[in-house]
Amino acid sequence: MGKYDKYIITKTKSDLTLPEFRREALRTAPDVRTPMVYLDNEVLKGAFYVECVWFWKGMDKPEVEAHTHPFDEVITFFGSNPDDPADLCGEVEIWLEDEKHTLTKSCLIFVPKGMKHCPLHIKRVDRPIFHFTAGPASKYT
Repeated sequence: MGKYDKYIITKTKSDLTLPEFRREALRTAPDVRTPMVYLDNEVLKGAFYVECVWFWKGMDKPEVEAHTHPFDEVITFFGSNPDDPADLCGEVEIWLEDEKHTLTKSCLIFVPKGMKHCPLHIKRVDRPIFHFTAGPASKYT
């Protein structure tokens, strides 16, 4: 085993507990998403929050309900079309405060701490969509 192997994260957190505003969609639509890797201070001491997920299908209801965090957050969506990487390969709806945004291009969203964001609704997936979020907090709250 290498000295720095612990810094290479290859799986999601086995005992991951998410806030209630994230739990319902996970219970009702397990076949539309695949969690890939998850990092926080419990996975690796001193690390900040990062979560990576593949979306395979659209959902009938939002993935995440409206909420805020006491930390900045980056939310990203990337399509998987090698001929047009800017194409999101689907449609995602996200709210930032009281504004609805319909995403059809690969993107990065910066959410300042305290800003209400979501619901997040994966409306349509034509090809797999890669999604990750990160924030400078030791744990997702």
